[in-house]
Amino acid sequence: MRFTAIVALGLIGAAGTSGFFLSSSASTSYEVIHGWPILTDDYILGQVSGVGVDSHNRVFVLHRADVPWIDKLNDHPIQSPTIMCFDSGTGKLLSSWGTNIFLNPHGLAVDRDDNIWVTDCGRQQVLKFANDGKLLMTVGEKGKAGLDGQHFNQPTDIAIAPDGSFYVADGYVNSRVAKFSSDGQFLLDWGRHGSKPGELDTPHGIALDREGRVYVADRGNVRIQVFKPDGTFLYQWKSTQLGRPWAIRLGPDGYLYVVDGGDMNGGSKPKPPDRGYIIKLDLQGNILEKWGRFGNYDGQLFWGHAVAIGNDGSVYVGDIQGRRVQKFVPPKN
Repeated sequence: MRFTAIVALGLIGAAGTSGFFLSSSASTSYEVIHGWPILTDDYILGQVSGVGVDSHNRVFVLHRADVPWIDKLNDHPIQSPTIMCFDSGTGKLLSSWGTNIFLNPHGLAVDRDDNIWVTDCGRQQVLKFANDGKLLMTVGEKGKAGLDGQHFNQPTDIAIAPDGSFYVADGYVNSRVAKFSSDGQFLLDWGRHGSKPGELDTPHGIALDREGRVYVADRGNVRIQVFKPDGTFLYQWKSTQLGRPWAIRLGPDGYLYVVDGGDMNGGSKPKPPDRGYIIKLDLQGNILEKWGRFGNYDGQLFWGHAVAIGNDGSVYVGDIQGRRVQKFVPPKN
């Protein structure tokens, strides 16, 4: 299925303001790959909360199996494998792991060494794994919420710098970003709950560009905020075209990919109308391409929650209510 959309193109953010929007047009025709990934007849994914792609274009999918989470935290380890690794080309399942580890898995990221990082809101931890699932490091005290250098309160996402240091979106309760050294030592944090520049309301996704700037999907405030590595506020992007950012990642092509997951109409029992877009931006905040819509058919999103981009330009999106991961490929030249 091929999608074509006409979108506005222009600067949507400026330092400390909501910005403005320049009228122009651009088209996109990303194609959803039907039947990707391949699952056995007796298996379905749970709520897909995270997705990442390693240097070999293997796709890692984080899902909650048969333990959905919307209203309250789970207190028993999920007994099924929660991380599935798929071949990007064929969609074939290559491996699965994560049994009896996670309570409320939320975000997943892959670093330059192909390590797999996961945030768990129930464990109140960040976990680093080798590519084969061997646990390498945990940060945060298991099961203990807090607001300091050793504790989180429902962390949502993670971004890893080239030197191994990493940033955690400590999102649902603390509304801050915390930075750690490569060995897990606390370095600094910034942000508090609020709507002013530099304040946060459910920082739900986080990404880094090649200059070290930190991009935060400030979901509750319906915007993206951009910071220096030390937490200094630079500018924000906010517009009706951008919508409500749920997930954000920098692609190998140097562009930002954002999922507008919508406004959660109906709360824990969502209902239409709502939105479900994938948006491609340059680093000046210009919307280059936009596709998708709310729904549960192929190519549509039902609470899009995670996004990742492969070396070949393929875009992978996981959603919560749709309980799936979808693959979109760029237009052929």
